[in-house]
Amino acid sequence: MARRIVTEEDVYKLPEGARLELPEDAIVTDIAREWIQKKKIEVAPARSTEPRKRVRLAIGSDHAGFEMKESLKEILAQMGATFIDVGTHHKAPVDYPDFAHAVALSVCLGHAELGIVIDGAGIGSAMAANKVPGVRAAACYDEATARNAREHNDANVLTLGARLISKETLAAVVKTFLAASLNEERHRARVDKIMEIERKYYRPV
Repeated sequence: MARRIVTEEDVYKLPEGARLELPEDAIVTDIAREWIQKKKIEVAPARSTEPRKRVRLAIGSDHAGFEMKESLKEILAQMGATFIDVGTHHKAPVDYPDFAHAVALSVCLGHAELGIVIDGAGIGSAMAANKVPGVRAAACYDEATARNAREHNDANVLTLGARLISKETLAAVVKTFLAASLNEERHRARVDKIMEIERKYYRPV
């Protein structure tokens, strides 16, 4: 059973002093933990632990990517793609690593098949997401790079720069990323080597 991830969205809309019931093995993201403290939320053991339904995508952004993330939600709704939004949910300044981490964790733990993160340039979020074991994040800026990321590198997280692409390019890149997949054995063998490098240096915490 997949472990529940508690994101900013789970806490942000709760009234101050509210009660939040969580399973014992729930993972609380850093930004969600900050909101729990700010709003003096009471965290209590969940009465029941039903498995969460796996979705197609986990999406997130910092303040620079917030408006484009809202556009992304419209695009995904038109495509019929299921998704969870891990935040941010406002334009106030926030730190992109928190949201890149939350998206990457959703993919790593199996809550979502793929992830999309939007910040100013897409580069920092890719760096942060790639620190999570099992994640292969690629910063893409057009259809060609999105297709290559999936077909050659089996990328499972797409990062985008809101200051570098248009809304029209956003739609094209996302649709290409979701439609493409790794099929050729020669590319799969190279991805296996990437993952072998990760396993070589990975140390459980």
